[in-house]
Amino acid sequence: MADLEISVDKLTYCHSPHLPPSLTDIDVHLPKGSRTILVGANGAGKSTLLQILAGKRLIIANDAKVLIKGRDVFRDSPPGVTHLGTEWAMNPVVRGDIVVSHFLDSVGGYRHKERRDHLLDILDVDLDWHMHAISDGERRRVQLCMGLMQDWEVLLLDEVTVDLDVQVRDDLLRFLKEDSEKRGATILYATHIFDGLSEFPTHVAHMRLGSFATPPTPWPPVQGDPVLKQAVEVSSHSLYKVALQWLREDRLYRRELEKNGRKTRGARREQAVPTDSEIFYKKYDYSH
Repeated sequence: MADLEISVDKLTYCHSPHLPPSLTDIDVHLPKGSRTILVGANGAGKSTLLQILAGKRLIIANDAKVLIKGRDVFRDSPPGVTHLGTEWAMNPVVRGDIVVSHFLDSVGGYRHKERRDHLLDILDVDLDWHMHAISDGERRRVQLCMGLMQDWEVLLLDEVTVDLDVQVRDDLLRFLKEDSEKRGATILYATHIFDGLSEFPTHVAHMRLGSFATPPTPWPPVQGDPVLKQAVEVSSHSLYKVALQWLREDRLYRRELEKNGRKTRGARREQAVPTDSEIFYKKYDYSH
C-alpha cells in the first residue's frame, strides 16, 4: 500500500544456523507519520527487528520483504532512515579526548546549524565538554544531537533514552512528537521506560519470544477495541500498566513452555553443591 512507510512481511531471522530463530514470521505495516512503541521483555527481538529495518543485519530468506518508503532496505536502501541504539556510547572512538563542538563539526553539524542548535538547547549539551570526561547520560545527549540534527523521515530508536534524566527525556520526547507531526515523519521506538509516554505514540505493539503477541495497534484505544480492551480496563489508558501486564503475561507464557520442555530460567534448586571444600574450589579454580 502506498501510504505505508514501513512494511515487513514473512520475516524470519536467525543469528546463527545452529540457533533457533530470533524473529519468526514477523509482519509490520506502519503508516507515514506514525509513532509506534515496541513493548517486550529483554530478548523478545525488538533490537534485532530495528537493526534489520536499518539494514544492519542481512536477511537471506527469499520470501521475506523488508521495505521502508517502498524500497528494499538491503538492495535499494531508502534515504532518510536514522537508527540510534545504545551500542554507540560504548565505541572507543566517541570516548576519546575530543571536544563536543569539534566532534559535532566533524560529522557535519555546521551544515545543520539551526536544527543542531535547537537540539543542543533541548538536550542541554555543553559544547566545551570533552567526550572522555563526561557521564554516560551526557554522552547519550551528544549522540542524540548528532543523530537527530539532520532531518529524518524514519527514526528507529532502541532504548536511547535510558541514560537521560527525566527532564531531558521529557523535552526530547516532546520535540520528537512535534517534529513527527510537523513533517509527517515516522518513529519506531523500543523502550522499557513507559512513565510519561502515554501521550507520545499513535500505535503500540507487543513482541514476545520473537513474534508479535499484539501487532501495531492504534493508541489511545477506541472504545471497545478488542485487542487492548482488557489491558485498558485495568490501566485506565496508562501505557506503563499495559506494558507491565503484557510482560507479566509473557513470563507466565514462557513458564508454561518450560513445563513442556523449553529450557528453564531462574535458580536450579535441585543442583547439588559440593560439600567437600577441595572438590568445590578445584571446580572453580581459574588460575590454571
